[in-house]
Formats: sequence, C-alpha cells, structure tokens
Amino acid sequence: MLETFRQLYGSAEGARIYRAPGRVNLIGEHTDYTQGFVLPMALDLATHVAAVQSPDGMLRIYSEQRRELREFSAAGIAQSQPAHHWTDYPVGVAVELARAGFPVAPANLLICSSVPEGSGLSSSAALEVASALAFLSGRPIDPLELARLCQRAERNFVGMPCGIMDQYISVFGRLNSAVEIDCRSLGHRFVPLPESITFTAVNSMVKHALAGSAYKDRVAECAAAAESLGQPLRDLSPAQFESRAHELPAVVERRARHVVTENARVADFVDSSTRGDLARMGRLMVESHRSLQNDYEVSCQELDFLVDTALSIDGVYGSRMTGGGFGGCTVTMLRPDAMPNFQRQIESAYEARFQVTPRLYPCHPSAGAGEESTPR
Repeated sequence: MLETFRQLYGSAEGARIYRAPGRVNLIGEHTDYTQGFVLPMALDLATHVAAVQSPDGMLRIYSEQRRELREFSAAGIAQSQPAHHWTDYPVGVAVELARAGFPVAPANLLICSSVPEGSGLSSSAALEVASALAFLSGRPIDPLELARLCQRAERNFVGMPCGIMDQYISVFGRLNSAVEIDCRSLGHRFVPLPESITFTAVNSMVKHALAGSAYKDRVAECAAAAESLGQPLRDLSPAQFESRAHELPAVVERRARHVVTENARVADFVDSSTRGDLARMGRLMVESHRSLQNDYEVSCQELDFLVDTALSIDGVYGSRMTGGGFGGCTVTMLRPDAMPNFQRQIESAYEARFQVTPRLYPCHPSAGAGEESTPR
C-alpha cells in the first residue's frame, strides 16, 4: 500500500495507515434503527486508509478500487455539501469531525479496501471509520463517540437513515467473538462462538436499485408502528405484540412483527451459542430469513435461492440473508469440514440458475478499528 502511495503522491514519508473492518451480521437484521438488538461480528475484510499531511492546504482522497482522485480545500471542508458521490462518505465524516471540534488538516489519503461494495458487509461504515481515524491522525476520541459520529455522517450527509450497528461493530469488533449490541443503551457484550462451526458469506453479486428507497420506507413503517402502539417495538415480546397486532395496518403489522420476533431471536441465538446448541442456532437463522423474506420483504429471488440451496447441502446448520437486502450476501453456518463441498455445490447451483458465479468470503471474527503498526 505504501508503494502505491509513493507512486501517487511522490513520497510516503510520515504516512500512517488506519484499518476499519467490515462486518457480517449473524442475526438481528433491521432492528438497530428501532433501538433493538443485533449480533454482528467484525471481519478480516477491511478498509485501509493511508494518510500524510499535505503542505498546500488541500485534502486529496484517492480510491484504489475506483482509480479516482478528488481534491478539496481543507479549510472549507466543514462547509461541504453532499455531491452524491462515493466521496460523500469520507467528506461527511470530515464535516462531522469539524462540528465536534476536530478540525481536519490538509492531507493526502489513499483508500484501499477488501470489503466488497454492495455486498451487505458494510463497506460504507468501514470507509467512514477508517477515514475518521485518518483525519484524527492520532488525536484521541472516545470509541463510542467515534461510532456515533460516523453514523451521523451517513445519516446527515449521505442521507441514509441507518442504525448504529455497522459503525459500532467496526469500532468495537473483537477477535474470535461476535458482539451483541443493545442499540438503545449502546452497551455490548462479547459472545464467544462454538469452535465446532464456521460462518461464510456468499455474495449474490447483485444489488437492486430498490434497496435505498425501501430501507427508508421500512424505517418509516417501524416508526409508525411504534407510534400507533405507544411504545418502542423492542419493549414488546412476541406474545404482547400479537395481542395488539390487529391495531395496525396490514403492511405495518408485518414490518413490526419482524422486528419484535427478530429481537427475540437474537436473545435465543446468544443463549443457544452459549449452550452449544448448534441445531437451534441454525433454525433461528432460517426463521430470521423467512421473516425478512415474508414479513419485512427485503429479500429477493437470488438471496432466497442461496438460502434454500445452502439448506440442502450436508453440514449446513442454517443460512439467512445479511445486510440491507435486495441483493448482497447470505451468511451460512456450517461445519468447517463441509466448506469445500459447500463451495462447490453452491457455486454450481447458482451458476446454473443465474449464469453468475457467486463469491464466498470465510467469516473470521476480527478486531475493531485502529492504526496499523506494521507498514504495508
């Protein structure tokens, strides 16, 4: 990475490299923006940002994946407006940092990421968090405030009304552990996973244009349900919800049912993981997918096919879509020894059905964001 930096900017002297991971959410989908519960884990797929101060007052941001350089006046970055461009993510972070009392100095940045865009593995949050660390350049910041600041950048500047899960897990990820997040208290606990299983993400290689508008619709529908019921959805048990479900319009009822039952599934999944009940963990993943497919309606034929096919393969305990939906990835829980056969079968079946080869990403729980100690 430093050699690319030298080629781009002429010198890498004094450059510092910051890393922020993507994530896979094991269960607890579309619950974070209703202050519910989620269970993601950070991945070794990550975004790296190399940065060095610039002497000419400019802030330059180069994306190695996009082969594109954009320049901004560092002095005017706090007054920036959204450009509806990939740079809205780092620029939005710079704006929020300036508002929080962390002026952004002139700098040259190089972004390099192994988190596939549009996959549902949170490439945007990884870019936000890594960019924030690069802009901070070693200045201390409370980890929770870092996550919240990056969430504000996506909500206020990019315009996506996201919950805090993606930024939170990118900051607080832990090696060899999932992280259960309470999205109301913003507390968390680490959840060790059974050693006899592994997880893999399967990328459908599609990203439907409906995802952005539908996400905003679901946020609004959940808010409408909570307002009609007079209490947050996270405070309702499935039984309590069913006793009042008739009070809601049909579509809003289905959206709320998913959120309420999904929160319950997170608690059940954590308990099952603690007890080593692999079969139950797998069943909960499938229940989650069916709820997202039928009640929340954020799946698509490609994701449903990947889940259904995975469940027919020996050694698989469970599978579900992960991320916002309408494309992106599924996450599958399986025996480690079943992985080679799983990859062959899932690739073959998907190619035959959609004439596209899916990409597989083994999911290894990773540490959260920070500065790289070894030059790359």
